[in-house]
Amino acid sequence: MELIQQNPDLSAYLAADEAVDHQHPRVRAIAQRLARRSSDSYVYAQAAYEFVRDAIPHSHDAGDARVTWRASDVLEHRTGICYAKSHALAALLRAEDIPAALCYQRLDGVVHGLVAVRFRGAWHRQDARGNKPGVDARFSLDGERLAWVPDLESNEVDYPVLYDAPHPVVLRALQQAPDRAHLWKTLPAAL
Repeated sequence: MELIQQNPDLSAYLAADEAVDHQHPRVRAIAQRLARRSSDSYVYAQAAYEFVRDAIPHSHDAGDARVTWRASDVLEHRTGICYAKSHALAALLRAEDIPAALCYQRLDGVVHGLVAVRFRGAWHRQDARGNKPGVDARFSLDGERLAWVPDLESNEVDYPVLYDAPHPVVLRALQQAPDRAHLWKTLPAAL
């Protein structure tokens, strides 16, 4: 699948916004800590990915009712669903000047959030949702290692668009949900 930048200006994929708030002190502190232990930007990107995937439980897996959506809040509360974790990973990448895009899949009637990172002149999708039995996502620039591969026969879809900010439908669902039970009823079914 050919990935398509929504915004042709690559610098847009380094920008901060209300959800990908990479200039927030909490985001900066974690980025600096990870960067100190990284020999180059690739090692840093993998460390940031593994931090978000492994140190921030997916709220559904953890039974956490809180809904986070802003990267700094995801990092503070250490919880989030796929979209929120994607915002956190994008913020950590952008904090170290690594272009990061938000992208999506439609799986089993619900939209799933991913991140694409730009290395070697190309975009590479990553899924920091968090592993569990049956899910083994990995950071990779050599072929995707996502949590799920859409089943095209079941009308599941890989959306090819790379967004420089969260899709408005996704962001609205997160911001309007008082808890995860409510969010589960209002998750977008398509983009």
